[in-house]
Amino acid sequence: MTKISRRHFLKTCSMVTVGFMGLYQSGCAPLLRRSSSSRPDLVDAGYGPLVTDPQGILDLPKGFSYQIISRSGNKMNDEFFVPGLPDGMATFPAENGLTILIRNHELMPKTHGPYGKRNELLGEIPRDKIYDYGQGKTPSTGGTTTLIYDTKNQEVVSEYLSLTGTVRNCAGGATPWNSWITCEETVYRAGDFAERSYFDKDHGYNFEVPASLTPTLYDPIPLIDMGRFNHEAVAVDPDSGIVYQTEDRSDGLIYRFIPNVPGQLAKGGKLQALVISGEGIKDTRNWHGEVVPVGVKFSVEWIDMDNVESPDDDLRDRGYEAGAAKFARGEGMWRGEDGIYFACTNGGRTKDGQIFRYVPSPHEGTPEEKQQPGTVELFVEPNDSDLVKNADNLTIAPWGDLVVCEDRSGKVVRLVGVTPEGKLYTLAHHHKETEFAGATFSPDGSTLFVNMQGRGWTVAITGPWREPVA
Repeated sequence: MTKISRRHFLKTCSMVTVGFMGLYQSGCAPLLRRSSSSRPDLVDAGYGPLVTDPQGILDLPKGFSYQIISRSGNKMNDEFFVPGLPDGMATFPAENGLTILIRNHELMPKTHGPYGKRNELLGEIPRDKIYDYGQGKTPSTGGTTTLIYDTKNQEVVSEYLSLTGTVRNCAGGATPWNSWITCEETVYRAGDFAERSYFDKDHGYNFEVPASLTPTLYDPIPLIDMGRFNHEAVAVDPDSGIVYQTEDRSDGLIYRFIPNVPGQLAKGGKLQALVISGEGIKDTRNWHGEVVPVGVKFSVEWIDMDNVESPDDDLRDRGYEAGAAKFARGEGMWRGEDGIYFACTNGGRTKDGQIFRYVPSPHEGTPEEKQQPGTVELFVEPNDSDLVKNADNLTIAPWGDLVVCEDRSGKVVRLVGVTPEGKLYTLAHHHKETEFAGATFSPDGSTLFVNMQGRGWTVAITGPWREPVA
């Protein structure tokens, strides 16, 4: 197992600060609201026009190239099959310049799993390593795979199954103690028979997967105290050890988890929901007019949540009734040095998405935070699908730009860049009618990894990237 330094974690996370501060300070809010179809800035701000790929897969700027490094259905080094529907990812530095890439698979049972088309390899896995065995007939096939990648030679060194038996592992987040939190975006319960699949156990939990060079199938331990709901993504504050969470529901909440022991999430803790203090604002979605204006900071309180296993899937309803604010499909989340940023995929007047920023209190998670509370603000609200539509996963490039995956259908789906000056540009687009997911850079900044989810492909993109921010 390799270790990631806190300095590296903060350096990577802080890139989001640069990108989004530019969005607001440069007066980008009006830009994101205009509806002109002319978009020269989408090209000029980035790497130039995209060059048509003769293979008809992925269009990139001149000088850039890609290769498909993993395909669903291929055999991995551990003899299991690459599962389908790759989603959220993160990278970790390893010895000898190698990169550890941990990847989610947003799968239901009986679909594109690691055990083979007829589960012929199911018996090769110890029973206790499969979270939901589905009576042996419909075992859950979601989970994570880990790739060891050599960026110098641009090749996969090894690929293996690292967590299995879960359902719809969507996004998640990296921790400063060198692990990946993978999140189930579902609330199926033990005994449910859904989509021709039977479930032995409750779902809707987070699981932790360490980053390791050694092929390891980890114990599937649900982090129950973090709550049972439609999880999407997490972000960890390395100073406090608090974990922030999004909920992918049109009326979802924003949660924080205060662990009993920082860095040891399995030892439990306290789940809370975000409340906008004293303003009477409980609906941030702006679907019926501008209730929450761009750039205005609101003080925040956090309320304790009980019965967090939520057998009736009413956690968000109980939180809302107690005063928590609702958000429009909270999805991608990232921690910057000046706050926690999160995307709400269909927020805003045109439902093209919003991005919020939460700035923790200097006394986050302690009684003293009441005297100096954290704040939340609506950072950007595009209301213009020509700029970006339905931001989902997001990451930060080494040179400070934000890279956003669009969660949209259609013939052209984009990776959108946002400069520190607040200009948007198309970094890539494909024509395969599936969402981009899991964009993340290698620790050395040479390679952008991203998934073309419906195709089951993981792609590595290289090119003349800009110089890293100091």
